[in-house]
Amino acid sequence: MRTQRGWYIPVLAVLLTFGVGVGIGALVSRSVRPAHPTPASASAAEAAPLAIPSPIELSNSFSRVAEEIEPAVVNINTETTVQVSRRYFGSPDQEPFGDFFNHFFNFPNRKGKPDSYQRRSLGSGIILDPKGYVLTNYHVVMQTRDDKPVDRIEVYLHGDSGAKYRARIVGADKATDLAVIKIDAGKPLAAAQFGDSNSVRVGDWVLAIGSPFGLNSTVTAGIISAKGRDIEPGIEGQFKRFIQTDAAINPGNSGGPLVNLAGQIIGVNTAIATSQGSNDGIGFAIPSNTARKVYNALIATGHVPRGAIGVTFQSQNNPALLRSFGANHGVVVDSVEPGSPAERAGLKRGDVILAIDGHPIRSGDELVRIISDRKIGSELQINLLRNGKPVSASVEVGDRNQIIATQRAEAERGTNDNSPEQAGGTLGMSVRDLTPEQAMKLQRALQLGKQQGVLVTQVVPEGFAAELGIEREDVVLAVNHHSVSSAAEFTRLQSTLKSGNDVLLLIARRTGSTFTTLFLADRLP
Repeated sequence: MRTQRGWYIPVLAVLLTFGVGVGIGALVSRSVRPAHPTPASASAAEAAPLAIPSPIELSNSFSRVAEEIEPAVVNINTETTVQVSRRYFGSPDQEPFGDFFNHFFNFPNRKGKPDSYQRRSLGSGIILDPKGYVLTNYHVVMQTRDDKPVDRIEVYLHGDSGAKYRARIVGADKATDLAVIKIDAGKPLAAAQFGDSNSVRVGDWVLAIGSPFGLNSTVTAGIISAKGRDIEPGIEGQFKRFIQTDAAINPGNSGGPLVNLAGQIIGVNTAIATSQGSNDGIGFAIPSNTARKVYNALIATGHVPRGAIGVTFQSQNNPALLRSFGANHGVVVDSVEPGSPAERAGLKRGDVILAIDGHPIRSGDELVRIISDRKIGSELQINLLRNGKPVSASVEVGDRNQIIATQRAEAERGTNDNSPEQAGGTLGMSVRDLTPEQAMKLQRALQLGKQQGVLVTQVVPEGFAAELGIEREDVVLAVNHHSVSSAAEFTRLQSTLKSGNDVLLLIARRTGSTFTTLFLADRLP
């Protein structure tokens, strides 16, 4: 019996403890007060209420810009008769950038074995003058393979009920992939305005407007995802530093505007990075500040004059190369074009251009920009570092087109594979002696004091030489300022190199019918 009644004693203890706790809590809560009592009305006045953003504000901005710019954006149709070989008919070569803007072909019947076909292309353009001057891309209205105009250009205006206008080319500039065409519409046309591309920032909203796949007046939105993109290395890309955007750009958008939310053109849509031939989220536009200069030159003279002095150099900064010449900034001259303004002024291979007219030179792009903007025939004062000593020279600015034409002479190839070959070793390449005829030809072409050089016959993939940019059939003239006249001498110099050393190579490379020289340098891993 005692066992049956003992269960309620613990229960009563728990209930008693709980009741005491509740009582104490009530007393404590009555004694707690705010340190500084604040009326409800005062609290509401100090706190800012959270507002829900308007869901239509950004949309209205897009639509306002689109309505403002669309009348100045045109659709461009071109047609060209392409002559083809019967042997290769049906497999035309690809254009630069994969020619993603020229996918619309009209191939004749293969059974007839035709010698030509009609190639039709689509693009876009921007009216910049009410009189009918339209800015577009070079590759829209020119045949990029042989730099000839297309046979026919027809322009369709926005909202003009399908009316088409025949256009003529006013001028074209391959270096920036821009061209100006002219239509006579018989009435003033809506014209767009350029903005300042230097003022745009990564993350700014932009609209791309054009005729992708022939779909007129298509508007896509995105942001500026990068600035100053270099997607075409070498001489061909010296004047192309693109704005990158994720606004959808597709075949047919080429030549259309990239517009900021103030309704100003800040770029000309030109290219896409794609693995499928259509938009993958990365598009490129020529900055408006570049396009403005080109447009003004083309409507004035039909071409874009640019200055040059006739030197070649590495476009990318290379600290190891500069250290090899005792400089902490500047551009190392790889070669000097014979008969060029630079040669007449006494510039030499291995000079380091430190400044032009007192302006310090930090990169090859900066050097090109300064010289190309100068008037042809004007004088430049150049500060150089030669063999570790400061030198100055006065150089007359020449015509870049003439100098480039000279550098692109017909190629003359000739090698002898019977010479003995030496192993490459540390530098990751194999070389052999030049034949007497090759050595003599090289000496004359480069005006060398003596015969020198060894021919590169093999470059080890992913080796040091490959990383430097050495190519098969290059000629190594010197290693760390020591001239090389035989494969045995090259091997001896190579054996002295150790990990962590700076390595400087002087290379001769065929360019057309002659050679150009370039310095390549890096630190040996």
